[in-house]
Amino acid sequence: MTEIDFSTLGTYQRYKLMASLIVPRPIALITTLGADGTINAAPFSMFNMVGEDPPIVMVSINRLHDGGLKDTAANILRSGEFVVHLTDEAMCAQMHACGDALPSNVSELAHAGLHAVPSQSVAPPRIAEAPVAFECVLHEQLETASRYVFIGRVKWLAVRDGLVDTELWRVRLQDYHPVGRFGASFYVKTGERFSLEKNSSDNHSSSTAIDEL
Repeated sequence: MTEIDFSTLGTYQRYKLMASLIVPRPIALITTLGADGTINAAPFSMFNMVGEDPPIVMVSINRLHDGGLKDTAANILRSGEFVVHLTDEAMCAQMHACGDALPSNVSELAHAGLHAVPSQSVAPPRIAEAPVAFECVLHEQLETASRYVFIGRVKWLAVRDGLVDTELWRVRLQDYHPVGRFGASFYVKTGERFSLEKNSSDNHSSSTAIDEL
């Protein structure tokens, strides 16, 4: 094994190692509202589910090189509301375009060719093209020298029609094709799925087997 003492590394080296090894990571495409009403949308891959009682998610947003805040962080701190969208293959390029540097008064949605629809429980809108949207309010925040870590409490969930069986509360995974972050500007698809269950007749799960999970 190659042994690495993190205390001897600089910030950039630590980031590169962690971000390239802890993969794939789900991507949160987050919408917030600026003080002037501009709809901001930005992707973040330091994101995940934290718990279900209460239902909370986590997103970590780095500071700018000058120490200032990214629009998403500034908007969450001011309003306490945001919407987390999951990205699938169909909108992957548009998600990536939302990461382009734009003035604060220019919406990334128009830039990327995405469309806003009203949310049910928060002011920031949802993205119509996204298969999943979690409407969140700020539950807790942590601050480090380089980042804000926001814990969002989910108030409302919107999913693409047909994706969730609301009688059995199962997600039809065979119809769900999210993408993940795989270091640098690389992404991965999630279509290559398999089961390790001993009673599985086919280790490469069929759509029916996936749907039964």
